Amino acid sequence: MSLDTSNRLIAATVDLKNQVNELNFGSPTEYVYNPLDYAWPAHEQYLRMATATPTKIVFLGMNPGPFGMVQTGVPFGEVAAVKDWIGINAPIGKPSKEHPKRPVDGLACSRSEVSGRRLWGLFAERFSSASVFFEDHLVANFCPLAFMEEGGRNRTPDKLPAAEGKPLMAVCDCYLRATVSILEPDWLVAVGGFAEARAISALAGLEVRIGKVLHPSPASPAANRGWAEQATHQLENQGIW
Repeated sequence: MSLDTSNRLIAATVDLKNQVNELNFGSPTEYVYNPLDYAWPAHEQYLRMATATPTKIVFLGMNPGPFGMVQTGVPFGEVAAVKDWIGINAPIGKPSKEHPKRPVDGLACSRSEVSGRRLWGLFAERFSSASVFFEDHLVANFCPLAFMEEGGRNRTPDKLPAAEGKPLMAVCDCYLRATVSILEPDWLVAVGGFAEARAISALAGLEVRIGKVLHPSPASPAANRGWAEQATHQLENQGIW
């Protein structure tokens, strides 16, 4: 993959960052974190690492988790995996309005994102290094924003009222189409049902196959029964791995 491809994706991501910053969200959403702002150096470092070679498979999640991408700027960005396996070392700042119960400690965060630990843990078991994984793969999120209520409760994009959710989905749909158009992967693998629905809608007409794996969230009883094994079987059965 050429440097031009990386630069095009980075430029599209900057556009996404600016567009979502123009959107408004009301109660019960009280805090909106955009890691593409305060963790941009880390996210750009990640994109350059992940797009140095042609991407055949893009894994797509929903949006940043409070102890994942919110902290690291990397999709599903479990801190230990981001520091020790991927090797991100760029500085990470803080959102302009920070919830006291949800501080951004960056790579110093002591909490672990279970979904990210499971996802990146599977990749670390299967691939000898992050650079080998990135030879064919990229992990992305559909929406770059994290939403929190007054008490600190996480609020996912699918729970937003239509007046807020519709313009957000339109911007993120456009970015997903741009990502697939730039990278030209063989597969878009949705991590969970939300990502699958958005991919089917946004990517209509593009030459990319859409697959799916079970979301690794600990809130899913099925995911707590050997997620890595289930996801591997799903990927193999669909002919993705």
